[in-house]
Amino acid sequence: MTYLDPSEYGAYGLEKTVPAAWVSAASSLIEAYCRRPSLGIVQYTERVRLRPGRPAVQLSFLPLAAVEPAASPIIAARGRYTVPRRGEEAQGDFATEVALAFGLPGTWTDIDPLSIDYWAETGELTLPANPLGLGYNELEATYTAGFAQIPDAIKFACAQIVRNGQATPALNVRSGNLDQMHLEYFADTLLDSTVRLTLAPYVAQRLG
Repeated sequence: MTYLDPSEYGAYGLEKTVPAAWVSAASSLIEAYCRRPSLGIVQYTERVRLRPGRPAVQLSFLPLAAVEPAASPIIAARGRYTVPRRGEEAQGDFATEVALAFGLPGTWTDIDPLSIDYWAETGELTLPANPLGLGYNELEATYTAGFAQIPDAIKFACAQIVRNGQATPALNVRSGNLDQMHLEYFADTLLDSTVRLTLAPYVAQRLG
C-alpha cells in the first residue's frame, strides 16, 4: 500500500515529478518499521495469554476497526480453559470439580464475538463471564484493524522519508526501481528521529 497519492505530493512538500517508486519504497519502510503488513484495514489472527484472574487481553494491532456489514472488529474468537484454583471464587471448588470431571482444562471453546467488549483505540478485549466461573489462560482472536483513512501523520512521515532519500547521495535517483537491500542499508538515515517519533503511535507491540 502506498501512503501518498500523486495528487497529494504538493500538500506534503514533494515535487509533482517525484517517481512513484520513491513513495512506494517509503511506504514499505513505514510498514516494516511499524511491524505490520499495512496501516490500512487488514485481518489478523493472534494468540494472547491472559493473566490469572483477569479476563482481559490487549491486541497488538490498532485501532480495531469493524468492516461493514460486521458489527464488531472481532471476527472469531476462542479461549482455552485454565485449571481453576480452589478458593479464588465463591464457587471455585465447584468449578474445579466440574472442569476436571469433564476434562475441560487445556481444551479450546468458541466465544461469541458479539459477547466480547472491546476498545477500538487501545485494542483491549474483555471476555464474557463463564456461568461456572471457569477462566481462560489463552485467547485466539481473528480481527480487523487499521485505518480506513490514512492519518496525516503517516503521510507526513512518508513524504519525509522520500525527502531524506533524495538528500542521500547514494540514493539520489530520479527514476527506476529502488533495491530493497539498498534501502535497508540506509534505513537509519531515511528513518530519522523525526520520522520515528511520528510513527511511534503506529508501531505494533505485543502487550497482552
